Amino acid sequence: MFENFFVAHPSSDLQIDPIRPRKGMIIGAGQVGMACAYSMLIQNTLDEMVLVDVAKDKLEGEVMDLVHGLPFVEPTAVRGGAIADGAGADIVVVTAGVGQKPGESRLSLVQRNVELLKKLIPEIVQHCPNAILLMVSNPVDILTYAALKLSNLPSSRVIGSGTVLDTARFRYLLAQKLQIDPRSLHAYVIGEHGDSEVPVWSRLNVAGTPLYEAATEENPDADQAALQEVFVQVKNAAYEIIQRKGYTSYAIGLAVTQIVQAILRNQNRVLTVSSLMNGVNGLQDVCLSLPSVVNRQGVTRVLKTSLSDREHAQLQQSAQTLKQVIEQLDL
Repeated sequence: MFENFFVAHPSSDLQIDPIRPRKGMIIGAGQVGMACAYSMLIQNTLDEMVLVDVAKDKLEGEVMDLVHGLPFVEPTAVRGGAIADGAGADIVVVTAGVGQKPGESRLSLVQRNVELLKKLIPEIVQHCPNAILLMVSNPVDILTYAALKLSNLPSSRVIGSGTVLDTARFRYLLAQKLQIDPRSLHAYVIGEHGDSEVPVWSRLNVAGTPLYEAATEENPDADQAALQEVFVQVKNAAYEIIQRKGYTSYAIGLAVTQIVQAILRNQNRVLTVSSLMNGVNGLQDVCLSLPSVVNRQGVTRVLKTSLSDREHAQLQQSAQTLKQVIEQLDL
């Protein structure tokens, strides 16, 4: 019917090697998964996007809603399906998880999410053996560790979103106080993505100028209190947002997109993703966040971050908090 609308170019029979499309799969079409999908779509992150969810009707509706906007963005093939439909994906983003039941302990919730991973991970590895696995489901550090053990993939290729969002919140709130663009401020949150996370005050700087020491020397009591209040807001941000709207989605969607772009575009970007620690800053056999180099191979280097004695102790405590949960898991 449409053949006459197209005219073959005189040289169209020339055989060339096609450019390999960037293919990604997002498992979980809830609020977070769809925020990731939308953010990646409008930022031209993938050439092919496969969405997977057990709620088939919802999945179909979400895909329809996305594809109707394709005339407004760069070309991307978007479809829903099963994990097998994501075969050969370059990156697999896992946002799926079970909700917490009333009165359920955190450990029980973690174990139920681990049971979900026991079903998902082998199938992901079967169909996407060369993919980078990016965990976003919470508790992200624990589930990153579980995914690593269940997949038997190289540790460089199993990473978590970690404290990338916490670091962004930290920079935003500090930049608001300093009245500068948050992209011009260098600050990190490390350790667990959770209550034991650690703000690295000693490395806070703008254009190489350390800010924390100067501020606290001028007016130690007032400035210490003001700065600590910033971190309290960072640590409690998710709780506050969930209390008001029921979930977080937009910012984590943007954060995940940055991680995916760093991987697929081989950017060698430093991000506070969660990955397996074996010796860095004295940490062993635990997944948590430190500034890390992210590229097409996943996490290729973890920076040995220079910390104050207090920050080092807090990081060790954060690691111990995670290990206590890991030791109780049935993997």
